[in-house]
Amino acid sequence: MTLPRQRGLTEQAADTAIDTACRLLRLPSIRNEFPEIADRAVKDQMTYRGFLAELLMAECDDRARRRSERRIKAAGFPREKSLRAFDFEANPNIDAATVHTLASCEWIKKSQPLCLIGDSGTGKSHMLIALGTEAAMKGYRVRYTLATMLVNELVEAADEKQLNKTIARYGRVDLLCIDELGYMELDRHGAELLFQVLTEREEKNSVAIASNESFGGWTKTFTDPRLCAAIVDRLTFNGTIIETGTDSYRLASTRARAEAPAKAN
Repeated sequence: MTLPRQRGLTEQAADTAIDTACRLLRLPSIRNEFPEIADRAVKDQMTYRGFLAELLMAECDDRARRRSERRIKAAGFPREKSLRAFDFEANPNIDAATVHTLASCEWIKKSQPLCLIGDSGTGKSHMLIALGTEAAMKGYRVRYTLATMLVNELVEAADEKQLNKTIARYGRVDLLCIDELGYMELDRHGAELLFQVLTEREEKNSVAIASNESFGGWTKTFTDPRLCAAIVDRLTFNGTIIETGTDSYRLASTRARAEAPAKAN
């Protein structure tokens, strides 16, 4: 399709031509924001260059936002969690400065691991999802999974002769977030398959895990002591370990809400 080129277009004709051109060039943000930016340009007496820069930056910003949304969706997080929504005062075991340093994602750039260890309700999953979201927003490829789901997928892949392909797929993402590691015992075959994924990623891409068991209790999950030691080694070497404690702030929050009406009466 060729657009007619002529001078002296009316305002209405110019708007129609801009709308058509933006559709052809796939510039949805410029098409949507052009009228507002054009009115602001007149009001602020922008130069032509300044006006063009405003239009192009609007398109770039919106594309960056859409890319972030796609990466967050592709990560497979079960729910939205952010660092901004985390109550650090409710759990003094978690150092806010350390977490905000992790949010810079330098550890992912260096392919280092992260371990979040603590009881249920202490913020492990919140922190895991929030840091994974930060990574996706900064351009990293992220994948979230429950430990049992990952092992089940690997077992099925092995049965269907697709194990190497599946391990390679998990090996390619920049950050693999494994939640609820330690909640259930894994048989030797499942543990060995998980070990293969960790080995594939070792010192090449980051792994972040959340577990309700201290490392000393991981022999309940990985019943082979040597395999357990090897997995712990891969998940801790040059990594960061955050212990979220034993006091559930979710439970404390629920109790506080339940007690509030009684105190009011």
